[in-house]
Amino acid sequence: MTNEGTGDVSVQAVPHSAALDDHLPGGGGHAQGGMAALMLGAIGVVFGDIGTSPLYAFRETFAGHHPLPPDEIHILGVLSLIFWSMMVVVTFKYVAIIMRADNKGEGGSLALLALINRKTENKRWTKGIVLLGVFATALFYGDSMITPAISVLSAVEGLTTVEARFAPLVLPLAVGILIGLFTIQARGTAKVGLLFGPIMLVYFAVLATLGVWHIVGNPHVLIALNPWYAVRFFLEEGYFAFLAMGSVVLAVTGAEALYADMGHFGRKPIGVSWLVFVLPALMLNYLGQGAMLLSQDMATALQTIHNPFFLLAPEVLRLPLVILATMATVIASQAVISGAFSVTQQAIQLGFIPRLRITHTSAGSIGQIYIPAINWGLMVMVILLVISFRTSSNLAAAYGIAVTGAMAIDTCLIAVVLIQLWGWKKWVAAPLIAVFAAVDLAYFGANLTKVPDGGWFPLLIGFIAFTLLTTWARGRALMIDRLRQASMPVKVFVQSAVNSAVRVPGTAVFMTSQAQGMPHALLHNLKHNKCLHERVILLTVKIADVPYVRTTERVTCADLGQGFFRIVINYGFMEDPDVPEVLAQTQTCGPAFKMMDTSFFLARQTLLPSAHPGMAIWREKLFAWMLRNAESAMEFFKLPTNRVVELGSQVEI
Repeated sequence: MTNEGTGDVSVQAVPHSAALDDHLPGGGGHAQGGMAALMLGAIGVVFGDIGTSPLYAFRETFAGHHPLPPDEIHILGVLSLIFWSMMVVVTFKYVAIIMRADNKGEGGSLALLALINRKTENKRWTKGIVLLGVFATALFYGDSMITPAISVLSAVEGLTTVEARFAPLVLPLAVGILIGLFTIQARGTAKVGLLFGPIMLVYFAVLATLGVWHIVGNPHVLIALNPWYAVRFFLEEGYFAFLAMGSVVLAVTGAEALYADMGHFGRKPIGVSWLVFVLPALMLNYLGQGAMLLSQDMATALQTIHNPFFLLAPEVLRLPLVILATMATVIASQAVISGAFSVTQQAIQLGFIPRLRITHTSAGSIGQIYIPAINWGLMVMVILLVISFRTSSNLAAAYGIAVTGAMAIDTCLIAVVLIQLWGWKKWVAAPLIAVFAAVDLAYFGANLTKVPDGGWFPLLIGFIAFTLLTTWARGRALMIDRLRQASMPVKVFVQSAVNSAVRVPGTAVFMTSQAQGMPHALLHNLKHNKCLHERVILLTVKIADVPYVRTTERVTCADLGQGFFRIVINYGFMEDPDVPEVLAQTQTCGPAFKMMDTSFFLARQTLLPSAHPGMAIWREKLFAWMLRNAESAMEFFKLPTNRVVELGSQVEI
């Protein structure tokens, strides 16, 4: 996998090697701090999405697009489904199994994909697995648009339980909160993040307290933990129980965040936080909502079911609960937005997205980044969603299909990990995979019934993102192949050109996608300027399929003779390239590098129609557009602005 933007500059993903196997203390990742601090941080960031599900998940099962009467059989059946979904999907699948499949401490679909690709590079089915992983990433973008919209909107809708006349204010308030949230992203979340843990700690404690208060009044609801009530629900309702799964799955949306954020907090703090605090708080709240409905007559329950979460609180505490829930949904939205930035950075480094401008908002945290193009694009789509769907109940129809699709893909990826990477016997792995697949496919199938009511939106976003990701990856592969075919061997060039060209003082750095042959920028410079610098550096930046590369393995340098050197700089896919910084620390390629005596030469490619195109014409045009709009290599690699020269070239793909 390669990643290039304009020019002969490349970020090239390279095979993992034993030399790069020792990256960070403890095998990778960057979770640092005591257990309690990491657990608090995980509660504040990782569980925001799944933690705000009680605002709408239970309600939607009864009052959504496929309503059910809130009687005992349905309430106990739904609560049983929610509990066992949390146990199978979150506890067993993600916490117990998938989170063990880390890529040097990092998690998420792309990290898992890089891990699988490294271990199964020559397998005939590897390409299919790569496409599945890329599609899971594409679906994430659809999910990251819906999560802030439904979370914030559902919290602000709680105002109507305080005073019905607040209804006209719900939409403008939700839009205002979301605009404010996206606007502050450029300032970073390091300071605000310090408040996330304590606020979410209070939020989960309130969830549990409200739930216990109602459970004490009707402890009969606790029998819903028996899986028989889920089975009985299906036996008696059949198709309607299947449709209900499309809303029940809202209770586990955000489960994939546990895996994606593993690098920030570590597997153990996330797992312990889930088991001892978050899971009990969520289930107590769901059981409390059920207990409240069971204690009411049917007429009252039919009114309550439209907003059971806020009606758990006595009237005098309802407004504070709305404020607390709104803060929690903002935090959940923040986590999703930050996740979109992180996933985009990984996709750029692994060669699926063109270079984009990335700003680091914290000097002390590598994960605190801001990508303007992603931020404003998400904001526009989220606002359009809120204005178009208008209520969280309508948005719930669009929510879930992207999540369940990604979960099903994760099951496929973990099947490869269990059998190919961990060497489990098939007779041991098959039953486990079958259970996970059956649950995922059931939920995905139930959510497919939502497609006409809004489920088409995340699918559309997913297919658009998938097309962009695969077009860029394929186009760059074709371009690099054409450049490789046209390149001149180094030995031939040095022998033929060195004696005939004038040597001028200074250092010239020619950035090239390949660690073989001569870069086109060097050939064009010699053709037009008829000279060579005293020291010529052929520089390639390579991105390994691991998150971090050990500092001692950062640079390799080869002396090609006659003042020519080839330097290869290695980065992990979670690292931020900084070429001048690395060159300043390089001592093995002649005299120390001085930026004022160094010029950087880049090649900017122009695509030409090919008689035998490597991909469809419309994809060639799309790739050309992406190439033109990619972030400047100068800024991406942090090259000094007054020391860069760009030379044009043409290439057919």
